[in-house]
This record gives sequence, C-alpha cells and structure tokens, in this order.
Amino acid sequence: MDDIDFLFSNNRAWARRMCDDDPAFFSRLAEQQAPRYLWIGCSDSRVPANQIIGLAPGEIFVHRNVANLVVFTDLNCLSVIQYAVDVLEVEHVMVVGHYGCGGVQAVLERRKLGLVDSWLHHVEDLMHMHARRLDAIADPHERADRLCEINVLEQVGHVGRLPMVEDAWNRGQKLTLHGMIYGIHDGLLRELCPGITAPVEPAAWRRTALRALFDRPGGRAARPSRQGADDCERPGGAAAGDGEG
Repeated sequence: MDDIDFLFSNNRAWARRMCDDDPAFFSRLAEQQAPRYLWIGCSDSRVPANQIIGLAPGEIFVHRNVANLVVFTDLNCLSVIQYAVDVLEVEHVMVVGHYGCGGVQAVLERRKLGLVDSWLHHVEDLMHMHARRLDAIADPHERADRLCEINVLEQVGHVGRLPMVEDAWNRGQKLTLHGMIYGIHDGLLRELCPGITAPVEPAAWRRTALRALFDRPGGRAARPSRQGADDCERPGGAAAGDGEG
C-alpha cells in the first residue's frame, strides 16, 4: 500500500466509525454548516484545530497560514473572515498561535527558507518593533515564546480594525475576538488577553495588551484556558505608554 492508498484506507475507516457512532452524522452535516467559531491559526501540522478543542466537523470554521498572520493585503484571509462574520455569523474569532512556531523561529535565527521569507517579513517587522524587549531575554527559547505571544496579540489587533468586524459590532452582532496560544509541549490552549466584544481604540488596546504581556513573569503563559485573562487588563482602557507597545 503506497502513501496515498493509506490515506484512503484511513478515510474509509474513519467514515465507518463516524456512521457507527452516529448514523445520521453525514446526512446532517450535508444539510448546512453553522459553526460558532472561526479559528485563524498556523499551518503547522502539529496544531489541528478540531482535535485541540474537541469539536466535530462542521463546528468550527478554519483558516490557517504560516505563523497565523492577518495581513491587510491577504485577500484569502480577509475573505474567510468576511464570510465567517457576515454569512456564517460566527460568534467568536480566535487567533491561535503556538509555541515552537517554525516561522517565528526562522525569523529569530535569520534563516532563509525561500519564497516564504517574504511572508515572514511581517513577523520580522514585529521582531524589530519589539527588539529592546526581546533582546533583554537571555534564554533563546523564552525569547521565541515571547515573540509567538506578541505575534498573536498583534494579529488580534489587526482583526479588530477590519471593516467587516467593526460593521458587525456597529449593527449589534454578537462577536468576540480572542488571542490564544497553544502549547505543543503540553497540549493546552492559553488565553493571552480578554476577549474584545466591541470597537476599541486600537493604539490604547495594543498598549494595554502588550504591557500586560511584558509585565507578566518570565516564561510561557502559565495558566491555560480562560484563567489567563486575569493577567491582562480589559482592552480599551487607558494605559501608560510603552516605547515598544
């Protein structure tokens, strides 16, 4: 059996298991998709959205790219967000990074990988923007973890500035933005800041979220799930200016 035949075999076995567990599963799934969540995550094969949060097919809308970026010129990502918000009317948009991100590591190590280097310039810009804070972290693994976290917060800020997101809030649609990070080392999802449920002043939110991140004790976000929200002030409040925030 070659590699592709193996995949077809796995697929047939999976379909049989699903039918055994729930005979109406596929007929129900074919009728519509009504996910409550949009996951914007990294393409890393170790970070499968559905499995991590225990949801079945049809329960989460997913967009993935290298280093979980939301770039204002990326029509692919923007189209996914617009469709999810305006058509599917998801209630939660989650930007999910992960520790050990290869794209972030490549930027920190200044490795050249090819065409993807152009895409990773967006992460490189963040590295330079926060260079003083990052350079002060002696441990290279901790430095990489912190840039992974910074990247998530910056992308959440980008999502909050999108017209389709602002329009949804302005018409009273229930929509919450989340910044999360996944630990490949322990399988746990951590929330990096409280959810955003209404338009915020971007610069003030960014300062508050980044200040909370930088003021946190060193190391990875220690507390998984929503408990981590206690480490970050509610976005949109006044915050002291930070030279790199």
